[in-house]
Amino acid sequence: MKRITLVAALLSACILARAETRWTIEQMGSRWTMDPETNIIVMDAAANTPHKDHIEMSGQRAAIVYYWGIDDEGRYYCEYHHVFPLLRMIPNNTHAFFPYRHSTNVAQMIKVDGKVPDLKAVKVEIDGTLRVTETGGNVELTRIDFPSRTGQMALELVTVRNLSDKPVRLEVPDYKYKWESDPARGVKGSYVMDIELVLGGSFTLEPGDGRDFAMVMQAYEKNEAEAKRIDPETISLPAEYAARLDLFKLLGENLVLDTPDEVINTEFGFAKLRASESIIATKGGLMHAPGGESYYAALWCNDQCEYVNPFFPFTGYDIGVKSAYDCYMQYSRFMNDAYEPIPSSIIAEGDDIWNGAGDRGDAAMTAYGASRYCLECADKQVAEDIWPLIEWCLEYCRLKLNDQGVVLSDHDELEGRFEDGDANLCTSTLYYDALISASYLARELGKGRTVAKSYMRQAKQMRRNICKYFEAKVGGYDTYRYYDGNDTLRSWICMPLVVGIFDRADATLDALFESPLYTGEGLLTQMGEETYWDRSTLYAFRGAYYAGKGDYITPKVSAYSHRRLLEDHVPYPIEAWPEGSQRHLSAESGLYCRVFTEGMFGIRPIGFRTFTMKPSFPKDWDRVALRNIRAFGSDFNIECLRKGKRIETTVTDNATGRVRTYRTKEGKVFKVKL
Repeated sequence: MKRITLVAALLSACILARAETRWTIEQMGSRWTMDPETNIIVMDAAANTPHKDHIEMSGQRAAIVYYWGIDDEGRYYCEYHHVFPLLRMIPNNTHAFFPYRHSTNVAQMIKVDGKVPDLKAVKVEIDGTLRVTETGGNVELTRIDFPSRTGQMALELVTVRNLSDKPVRLEVPDYKYKWESDPARGVKGSYVMDIELVLGGSFTLEPGDGRDFAMVMQAYEKNEAEAKRIDPETISLPAEYAARLDLFKLLGENLVLDTPDEVINTEFGFAKLRASESIIATKGGLMHAPGGESYYAALWCNDQCEYVNPFFPFTGYDIGVKSAYDCYMQYSRFMNDAYEPIPSSIIAEGDDIWNGAGDRGDAAMTAYGASRYCLECADKQVAEDIWPLIEWCLEYCRLKLNDQGVVLSDHDELEGRFEDGDANLCTSTLYYDALISASYLARELGKGRTVAKSYMRQAKQMRRNICKYFEAKVGGYDTYRYYDGNDTLRSWICMPLVVGIFDRADATLDALFESPLYTGEGLLTQMGEETYWDRSTLYAFRGAYYAGKGDYITPKVSAYSHRRLLEDHVPYPIEAWPEGSQRHLSAESGLYCRVFTEGMFGIRPIGFRTFTMKPSFPKDWDRVALRNIRAFGSDFNIECLRKGKRIETTVTDNATGRVRTYRTKEGKVFKVKL
């Protein structure tokens, strides 16, 4: 135990030692239709030389990861990793999208007064795009990178401005490049990667004047080039840029978190964008994509069904809400009378499945997310459509109960990377919560009191079984074992707190956050290992808030948010390390937002227009608020004010102006009916 503690402590120290604040929060200023007070992050390039990072951005038909940096001499560089999810490769499996990588640098193509300018990076901004400013050779060059919101392309908008007091001559070359893939590798034959500079030529720039041009990077089927290729000269570059910023604006206007911690507020805004932007318009419907140059045009029971789908109703983002519905409808195809497990993943736009890890508790994940989603959407027809899937998944779990009454599964969502036994804590707690939600949903849908009571009765028994089977002393803490035989602390012991089982809350929080399991990057997956996954850290944060420990957990949430937003790899929550090199998988951003909606504010749906709340925030904060919440068939604000030992919560209907006020002791659960 001493050796394990020392290893974890050294790992934590190394992580903390390399952490460095590189970015600052600033307000955006007026850019197209954006609110000038929107928060962005900005890096002084000269003060952060050298530096390198990567960031993913997505549209409905293309995603791109920018591997960018500033070298030892202050020069900016970027490698573009394109992903085209709808251009399918052979074999048409999970990862069978058309990829393309290149390092095309427009700054090395142009000439100013006959010479390639020696540009040095001055400033980098992330504002929903990647915006870089460079200067040198009497000019300033600004490039703005982003994927098209709906097109199968990415764009780099470039402006060159004359900084001198004399005219300069700017030359932008006529650059065109095409590359064709092997036709034997593509489901539809050969694909073409097409890169072209537009609006080029030779120009005289008077002092202070600027000139715009762009690099258009698109892909299409060679066999249908005439129909699929977009002529770059016809693209409205301002409209493409405005569409990207409008998405940031739309998401920024709904579900606004307002706390005294500006880092948390800003990270929440960025997380909404990442969670919502990565949705692919496939032939099988809208499919939310984890991303990471690996996972597109496909669905998973954890990332989509469990993590991000129940978040979308809060945002009111119609594409996100519809993608969740399409996801559950896709999974409904796999219900069967023999109660064989549903697939862990539906891949290739819905044409195939992946089930390589067996049953990961996928039915519990799906029932948990789908039942919450239906209550939050407050749409009876949507709920009726999804109800058979919820019923089937709950029955599947019931049939998988072992002799001790907990749910059997082959693995958990980490798919055997770590030992998980034949019945794990995560699956049983998700099933428990799903039974509760299904009971409330059954009442809303008029399924009869017998159905609703049966699910609630099963939930109560499941809670007793969870406590009896999983409660244990592990690592010296009276917490939970993750599976039978587990004697090492695991990060997923947070799950009882997430679903409202608080019998061992204090000891579990000590085990999570006062042991070497907790590092500067978050929670290690298992004591003594170096691996961490943000998803379990985010669940643990949420569980701590829901347990009423806002005063205790907020400094840790703030430190985590600072790490992800302002240090060396920004601006979103990540998947894992060392696996995946801290990819910006999008569902983790949804989990970050749920730390606050369901954790800090303690929102738990119990009806189409009804939910319970249990606010929990630090004693030195006088108030917290969520504005423009779009769930439960409404548009409303929640504001919680600290009044002595009580919290005064006001819920305001933005359509009618009606205000409801609740005065409760801290940690008290109360019901809100809209």
